[in-house]
Amino acid sequence: MAKRSLMATRLAPVAGSVAVLLALWEGAIVLFDIPPFVLPRLHSIVQHAVTDFDKLSGALLATLGEALGGYLLGSLLGLLLAIVMVLVRPLERALLPIAVAVNSVPTVAYAPIFLIWFGLGPASKVALITLAVGFTMLINALHGLKLADEAAINLMRSFGAGRLALVWRLRLPCAMPSVVTALRISVPRSMIVAIVGEMLGAYAGLGRVIYESTQMIDLLSVWSAVLFASVASMVLYGLLVWVDQKIVWWR
Repeated sequence: MAKRSLMATRLAPVAGSVAVLLALWEGAIVLFDIPPFVLPRLHSIVQHAVTDFDKLSGALLATLGEALGGYLLGSLLGLLLAIVMVLVRPLERALLPIAVAVNSVPTVAYAPIFLIWFGLGPASKVALITLAVGFTMLINALHGLKLADEAAINLMRSFGAGRLALVWRLRLPCAMPSVVTALRISVPRSMIVAIVGEMLGAYAGLGRVIYESTQMIDLLSVWSAVLFASVASMVLYGLLVWVDQKIVWWR
């Protein structure tokens, strides 16, 4: 009962904010007499999404595959690079400015280059997402790994702990809140990069559906694809919140 009550308490604000957003949406259409081609009614979008469920679900699976692949690869590489930088401090001074310079440009600006390098298939989108997520993880993990208390580090060293032992037993646990924060931030970012990359060039995916529907002025299909992407992102984010509670249980 206590767990159910806690879950209801946490879900209530989310449900409330969604309800307010939907009410504002419908209210704005009625109040300002907004035409359907500018902002369609919610029931029209949902009805169209149900009608095109097979097409949209297939596109969603393609986008999710790219997003999750780049998400996992970028998170792993970013975390490993942060650990290496902590172990070998000169590498941080050498590589971090380059990473900042590369990521000072919006990730989608590299899309034409990646499409040439990796083709129109999933590989180019996975590479783009890896670049975006990897930098987010690198910065957050690097900050978290440096949060370990200096007195605790000296104490472990006095017992003979080496650099790897310090990272595994002290620095990494201290960095977990920052790592989970990076994982949360990267969920919507990976979906955004995947969809934009697909809009610029792809064989399948929600971005491809949005691009083709825009070309045909089929705005209901565009909104339906956006609905599928939004719901998928919310589900993934909810899973990350659950993982956060399990991994960083002491917060």
